[in-house]
Amino acid sequence: MSSKIKLENIKIYAFHGVLPEEKILGTYYILNLIIKADIWKAAETDDLRDTINYAEINNIIHEEMKIPSELLEHVAGRIIEKVYEKFPKITSIKIKITKTKPPMQGEMDGVSIVLKKKIKK
Repeated sequence: MSSKIKLENIKIYAFHGVLPEEKILGTYYILNLIIKADIWKAAETDDLRDTINYAEINNIIHEEMKIPSELLEHVAGRIIEKVYEKFPKITSIKIKITKTKPPMQGEMDGVSIVLKKKIKK
């Protein structure tokens, strides 16, 4: 059986980037996270201990986004590791981070990085 938890379009203002002005001015980032884990027991028990607490994942995301980094890949990697550390029954984590106003020429909705980690059990 397959089960996923998705946190979708979390909007956070943060200060990541290589350029000095990115660290001073900041911008909005949009985060999406997909977690695969066996959460079917919670469907039967209605007990939070039998699932992945997505409120705690949201807290991890917000805490890690507060730490300025040059690369979004680094931020995404930290989030993945912290989430897996907190919830070891996770089998896969996929995160997408979009910088909404990258300092580049042209009009665009943003620039995104996507990292995915499968945990071998």
